[in-house]
Amino acid sequence: MAVSARAVPARAATPGAGRRPPAPAATGPEARRPAARQAHADSRAPLVLDAAARLFCRQGFAGTTVRDIAGAAGMLPGSLYCHFATKEDLLVAVYLRGVEQICAAVEEAVAPLADPWERLEAACVAHLEAILRDDDYARVVVRVRPADVPGAAERLVAPRDRYESLWSALVAALPLPRRTDRRALRLMLLGALNWAQNWYRADGGSSPRVLARQFTALLRQSQETVTP
Repeated sequence: MAVSARAVPARAATPGAGRRPPAPAATGPEARRPAARQAHADSRAPLVLDAAARLFCRQGFAGTTVRDIAGAAGMLPGSLYCHFATKEDLLVAVYLRGVEQICAAVEEAVAPLADPWERLEAACVAHLEAILRDDDYARVVVRVRPADVPGAAERLVAPRDRYESLWSALVAALPLPRRTDRRALRLMLLGALNWAQNWYRADGGSSPRVLARQFTALLRQSQETVTP
C-alpha cells in the first residue's frame, strides 16, 4: 500500500518523528506466497518429465516439440521454460533418470552373486526387464542415441559410459579364452539385449528372464567351444 507524502505538523517536532519504525515482518498469506509459488512450480516438474519421457519414447526426440510436452503436462509452453530452459535439457533429465533406473536394477541383481557367469546372466535379466517393462524413462535410453542430439551428446554419453563400465567389469571377470576380444563381446551382448525392444512381444511366449538366460547360455556355449 502507498504511503502518503504529506507531513503531520503535530508530530513534526517530536523527537524521533523523522524516523519511521521498521515495518513489521509480513505474515499470513502474503509472506507465504513466494514459497508457495515456488513449491507449486517444483511440484509440476515431475509432470513435465513424465510427459517428456512418454513423448520421447513414442515419437523420438526430433518428432517431439516443446509445445507437445507442455500440452501433455497441462501447461502453456512458456510455463515449461520455468523448469527446463531447452528441449535438450529435458532429454538429459529423462535420460539420466532412465540410466539410473537400469543401473540400479543391474547392481542390485548382481550384488549377491559371486560366480561370473551367474552375475552376467543376472545383469542380462535385469537389463531386459528394465527396458521391456512399461517404463518410458528406461526405453528412452535405448531409443534415443546421443549422436541424434548433437546439442546434448556429451551430457548423454557420460551416463551411458558409466553404465557400460558395469558391463566391462562383468565381462572382464568371465573365464574366457585368452584371445577373446572382451570389448567386442560386451558390445555384441548389449546390442542384442537392446534390440529386443524392437521385436519383443509380451505375448510371444518367452519372458525377459527366459530370453536373458538363453542369450547368456548361447554366449557361454560359444566361448567354451573355442580353443584357448
